[in-house]
Parts: sequence; structure tokens; C-alpha cells
Amino acid sequence: MSALNPTSPVIRFLPYQKAWIADQSRFKIGMFSRQTGKTFSTGGECADDCFTAWAEDRRARWVILSRGERQAAEMMTEVIKPFTKAYYEVYNTLLKGGEPTFHEGEFRAPQEKGPDAVYKQLEVAFPNGSRITALPANPDTARGFSANVILDEFAFHAKSREIWAALFPVISKSGLKLRVISTPNGKGNKFFELMTAEDTVWSRHVVDIYEAVRQGLDRDIDMLRKGMADPDAWAQEYELQWLDEASSWLDYDLIGACEHPAAGLPGLYQSGPCFVGVDIAARNDLFVIWVMELVGDVLWTREVITRRRASFFEQDQLLAEVMQRYHVVRCRMDQTGMGEKPVEDAKRRHGDSRVEGVLFSAAIKLDMATALKEAMQDRKARIPAGDVPLRADLHAIKKQVGVTGTPRLIADGDTDGHADRFWAAAMAVSGAQVTYQPYAYQPVPMGGGQDFDREIATTGGFRVGKGLF
Repeated sequence: MSALNPTSPVIRFLPYQKAWIADQSRFKIGMFSRQTGKTFSTGGECADDCFTAWAEDRRARWVILSRGERQAAEMMTEVIKPFTKAYYEVYNTLLKGGEPTFHEGEFRAPQEKGPDAVYKQLEVAFPNGSRITALPANPDTARGFSANVILDEFAFHAKSREIWAALFPVISKSGLKLRVISTPNGKGNKFFELMTAEDTVWSRHVVDIYEAVRQGLDRDIDMLRKGMADPDAWAQEYELQWLDEASSWLDYDLIGACEHPAAGLPGLYQSGPCFVGVDIAARNDLFVIWVMELVGDVLWTREVITRRRASFFEQDQLLAEVMQRYHVVRCRMDQTGMGEKPVEDAKRRHGDSRVEGVLFSAAIKLDMATALKEAMQDRKARIPAGDVPLRADLHAIKKQVGVTGTPRLIADGDTDGHADRFWAAAMAVSGAQVTYQPYAYQPVPMGGGQDFDREIATTGGFRVGKGLF
């Protein structure tokens, strides 16, 4: 703290931590390995700035946005509070006005409809008017302040792009600083974009576990690696590699490999057999119909219909139009919860043989998602190219392994559709896992006959088999 006594540091930092704190660039982003003190050093910079402002008779305002309430509370109780107490213990004789105080309260964000959204707010208030506030990150809290901002573990924030869009105008006032810190979390978030963008605005710091230990961090790398026992997780969490496959069910490379400019165009329909997936929606969720045509052994997306806040009547009409427009062999619909009646109505209208309700259990979701992934890996599926929301939805499903070792699939929330497009596509592809055979029709002659007996052997229909792939 140059304003107080630079020769007697309150806390001793490692060289890479000192370099981070000393860098006073307005826009600063750091990608640090786990257990290297990125939150610790960033909290130190924040507290240092507030005490310096106190000594210089000015005010400093900082807001910390963490991935959730628990993480915000940890940042405040385990980092900001100890720093504040340590600094005050050393410099209280040089500062006037009394001791900084700690408060817990509520942050209220007015909503367009309904009551205010309420979030837990933790704060340190300094006698000179400086403050440090910790909150869970979301678009509501990002809009609420004009202050210096710390985005803690930003790669793990739900709706990171929405948060970014809400936040950046807040720090547009001249002189306000933005600090972004995280370990990697795949490529489907704003942190990846900021770290890899080609520009000169951001001051970037990168410290993996090997560099941190080389500069004095006391960690046993071999023990950590053996203890983690997961090469992908180690590569991402400690070696800072952008391993999209480590968490995402469909990585962007796979999605991009299946994109085609001719996919998603209804006018290219070749009158072949089609398979349809329907994700039912209500209120603000996204209603999706995904149509795939089988051409040879490849499923081509012919149409992806999306509607938000569509009535059940409109959803029924859209499906009816699809059933008329295409030769639909099988239509799979989400029957979970509110889907019971739409599925019942669709079966009555279009036939039990073509419409199938799907009750989403963990096992069934995994089966459908596996069918979609395998079709894409085998390049047996084509999806529209250049559709950013669709691409984000397909990428939104993450794989988590539970304590029993069984994987489960969850949506990361950083998408406009809550992965509704993903599940519509998965239902369409999994619906195609029956063998379709064209069939010939010949009227039965009176009394049968040799011609009829010979020809009947060549006719076919639908039968369950190994599947198309």
C-alpha cells in the first residue's frame, strides 16, 4: 500500500500474486489454476484499494459477483473480512473515523411482473464511505451498481453472457475497474471468449499449477494429480487446458462438424421418411419441434420450429402442420408433467402408431442423449449451420458423475432455451432407431394364388431392429 507504508506489507504475496495486484489496468483478466490463490490475491487488491482510498480521503466502491450465494459468502467471510481486519490492525492509528463494519442484508431487484427478486447481500462499510459488497451473480445484480467489479470464477456463472451484457454498461464510467478471474470451464461461456479474443484492451494473466509452484506455492503436484485421478479434470483445473469434452456432452468441435448449410431448409425436403422430436413448453419456456428426414443413412434436419409462450392450441396446430407437411414415421413427444394432455391429443389426432410419449427419467435421457451423440460422432446427422442459439442449446447439456458412478445430464443454464432444442433433437434421433423399410402394395387376388404367394415375401413394413446406425 503505497499510500500507507510500502516497506511493511500486511500480507506477503507470491511473485505472480504481486504481479496481479500491481497490475492496475482498467480491464484485467486472470486464468489461474485451482488452489493458487486467485480469489485471495484479488480480494487483497480490493481491500488494499479501500484502505488506500481511506488514507487519501476519497471513496472506493467494489462489488464482487460470485457464482452463487454460498460462493459470495465464502469470498466475504474467508477473504475480505480477514484482509480488512488485518489491514485495520496495522493501520488503525493512521486512519480516522472508527473501525470498518460488516453487514448482512438484502438486495432487491424490481421485476417487470410479480414481486421483487431478493438476493442475500454481504457488505463491508468503511467510515469514509467506501464499501465492498458481495452478491450472487445474475443479470439483476449486475445492473444494480456503478462500481469497480470483480467477477469471481466467471467461467462457472450461469447465463454468463446475459450477466456480461448487463454488467458492462455499469462499469462504463471513466476510471471504474473490472477484474475477471476463473479456472477454465470449457468453451461455451463468456470467460473463454474474453481470454481468447484477439484484442489489446485486456491485460491477461495466466498461471498454471506448475508456474505457481515454481514461484513458491507450497503444493505437492504429484499427490494432487494422483488424488484427483481424472486426467481430463486435471488438465482443465490445474493445467488450464480448454477441454470442452471434460464437461459438455456435445463439444463445439463435434457440433461444428455436423453443421451443414443445406440443413434446416424445409424446401430441400425429398419426400423421405421423417422423424420428429417435440419438447413441450409452458409459460416462458421454449416449445420446439425438430424434424429430421432420413436420406440414405443420414438424418438431415429439415426444420426446427421454436416458439416462446405459445399456447397449447398453437403448439397442437404447429405439430399438425408438420405431420401434414412431412411423411412422419415416428414422432416422440415429451410427456413429462404438462406433456400428458398434448401427447394424448396428438395420439388421438395423428395415431398411436406414429406418436410416442416419452417420460423423462435419468436413464431415458441418457439413452436419448447417447443416440444423438453417437449419430453426430458417426456423422449420421446434419444440423443447421450458423445458428448461434441452437448451437448454444446443443452445447448446454453437461455430464456429471454421481457418487454411484452413474452419469447424469444437466443443462448449464447459459442458453435461451434451457436445452429444449437439445432434447427435441435427441427425441428425433432416438425416434429414428427403428428400421424403416419401404413397402409395396398389391391387392390380394380372389382365392390367393401363386403370384400373390410369391410377391408377399418381398413386402415389408416397420419392425424393431438394431437401428439405423
